[in-house]
Amino acid sequence: MNFKDKTVIITGGSEGVGAETARAFARAGANLVLAARGKKKLEQIADELRRQTRVEIFAMDVVDADACTNLFKKAQFEFDAVHILVNNAGYHVRGPVDTIDAEDHGKMIDVNLRAPIVLSRLALPYIRESGGGAIINVASLAGRTPVAGAASYSASKFGLRAFTFALADEVADEPIKLAVVSPGPISTGFMMDNLDSVLDLNFSQPISTAEEVAAEILKLCSNFKRERSMPPVSGFLTTLTYLVPWFGRTVRPLLERKGREVKRRMLAEAHRQKQEGSQ
Repeated sequence: MNFKDKTVIITGGSEGVGAETARAFARAGANLVLAARGKKKLEQIADELRRQTRVEIFAMDVVDADACTNLFKKAQFEFDAVHILVNNAGYHVRGPVDTIDAEDHGKMIDVNLRAPIVLSRLALPYIRESGGGAIINVASLAGRTPVAGAASYSASKFGLRAFTFALADEVADEPIKLAVVSPGPISTGFMMDNLDSVLDLNFSQPISTAEEVAAEILKLCSNFKRERSMPPVSGFLTTLTYLVPWFGRTVRPLLERKGREVKRRMLAEAHRQKQEGSQ
C-alpha cells in the first residue's frame, strides 16, 4: 500500500501497536504525527523513523480536550493536511468491578471511548479539507462479547465499536472511511508485562503480534471492511457467545482451563529468561 505524502496521526504511538503502525505507515511513505504521554519514548521512535519519513511528536494525554485540539493544529501546521487518524491509545485495569478504584473505571471510559469520540469529531473537518481519508479505531474482542473480570474495559470497547459503526453511517456519502480493528491478546507490553494479572481466558486463543495488528490497520484504511477481528476464529466465537449467552457460559470454563495452562508455561518461560539474564 502506498500512503506517500498522506499525513497520519496515531495516538499511543510510542510503543506496542502504535509504534508498529507508525513503522508500517513510514514504510508506505506517510508523514507521521505521533502522540503519547511519554516524550522520551516518542523521541526514540521518531528518531528511528525520521530516516524514512517526516515525523512530528506531541506529548499529551488524550483525555485532555485542549491537547486534542492542539494535536490537529500541529499536524495541520507541519504538514498542511490530515488524512488519517488512528485511535490506538488505551487503558486497562484488570479485575472484578469492586476491586478496581472508581478513578480507574472512569479512566478506562475516558481513554478508550471518550477520547476517540472527541478526536474523531476534531478529525472530520481536517479530513474533509484534505479531500478524504480514514479514521481507524483500535477496539478489542472484549468489545464483541461481555467479559467478566474486565467489565469497564469491555464496556468501553463495545461503545467504541458502536460509535465507529454509527459515524460510518453518518459519513457514508463522503470519502471518509470508518473502521475498527478488534484484536484478542497481543504480544505487547500492554499484556506481556503483567502476565499475572491477565485473565486466563485471554490465553485460550492465538496471540497476535503488534505487526499483524498494524498491517490490518493499514488495510482497513482503503478496503471495504468495517471491522477486522483478530484472529478470525476468535471473532467468530465472540459473535457466537454474544448471540447465544448460554453457550459462552458453557465453554468459558473449558477455555479458562486451556488458557491457564498456556499462561503457566509463559510465566515459566519468562522466569527462565529472567534468571538467565541475571547470570
